[in-house]
Amino acid sequence: MQKFDAIRPFYDTEINEALHDVVNHPMMKALMNFTFPDVAEEVWKEQLRNTQSIRDFQCNVIYQTVQRILEKSSDGLTTSGFEKLEPNTSYLFVSNHRDILLDTTLLNTALFEHKLVMTASAIGDNLVKKSFLNTLAKLNRNFLVQRGLTPREMLQSSKLLSEYIGHLLSRENRSVWLAQREGRTKDGKDETNPGILKMLGMGSDEKNLMDYFKKIKIVPVSISYEYDPTDALKMPQLMAEANNEVYVKEKNEDFMTILSGALGQKKGIHIHVGKVLDIEIDAIKANNESSNKQIVALAQVIDDAILSNYKLWSTNFIAHDIVNKTNRYSHLYGEHEKSLFARRLEMRIDHDNPVALDSFLAMYANPVESKLKYHDVV
Repeated sequence: MQKFDAIRPFYDTEINEALHDVVNHPMMKALMNFTFPDVAEEVWKEQLRNTQSIRDFQCNVIYQTVQRILEKSSDGLTTSGFEKLEPNTSYLFVSNHRDILLDTTLLNTALFEHKLVMTASAIGDNLVKKSFLNTLAKLNRNFLVQRGLTPREMLQSSKLLSEYIGHLLSRENRSVWLAQREGRTKDGKDETNPGILKMLGMGSDEKNLMDYFKKIKIVPVSISYEYDPTDALKMPQLMAEANNEVYVKEKNEDFMTILSGALGQKKGIHIHVGKVLDIEIDAIKANNESSNKQIVALAQVIDDAILSNYKLWSTNFIAHDIVNKTNRYSHLYGEHEKSLFARRLEMRIDHDNPVALDSFLAMYANPVESKLKYHDVV
């Protein structure tokens, strides 16, 4: 399948050589020293040199790295819904997106612990420009979404990407993770871009697109962090957008965001996986004749599942009360939690800048507004 070589992760036959190439890289040393602080360098190097598959690398290294991250920067990961999924079965997980690497890595951690098929995950090629990061992504079963293309190139790239996703799901029995829209949500509003579904549909081998979407077993995923470890880093772009300015990323901004996401304080983290969309897709097919209307309806169904199952934290309720100048949700948080949030706000945001303050608060308050569309929050 050479047609996928430009975007695919490593095959297992390529893993050992790739690890030999990066075993002495300073960033690999930093990763391994963080994950295994009490293990001698030669011991972990020997382990890497003997690794023969992506699964071995993910289970023996990445899974252990995640445990260290959770231990050092969170109150732990909780999950729900995974018991509804079947072992040895591939799914297309369509997820809201908060953190560049953690969202997918934590989902795979939960899938591994529940003995389910782990994912191949989409990642923008702009995030892996550095050679080592590209290798690490391919070692961790990431496939590339090509960015910055002309419209003609974008069409060709989307077709290739959709075919590869279909190949993974149907031929390799490999689950796939996709964000519901390009880029991380920075304002706390999670909405599925129908364009993502149109791209997926380009790989359809069914006469009716809804039959294809039903076949690939779409599972909506809701991930939430009590504290977004990159909240302050999202401010410059939000402020530029508020001022109708074009935002240009700083050099190494994505890399710093990855580090902050991994090491920054998150407190609680929750992942909920919904049930496979099935009867919902049947209803869409029955009620909408045009494929465009079907895709828009499917995007709404995915939004409904993600938002209605999104776990809200004390930080969300505190921010919502501050924004709306009420005590509506004061019974859901204590004074200690409120003071911690106020301290974070004080340390990370210039209070003389009302746009920054409003944007920061909205990031935490908006999920409450989103969930209120489905049912009242207790």
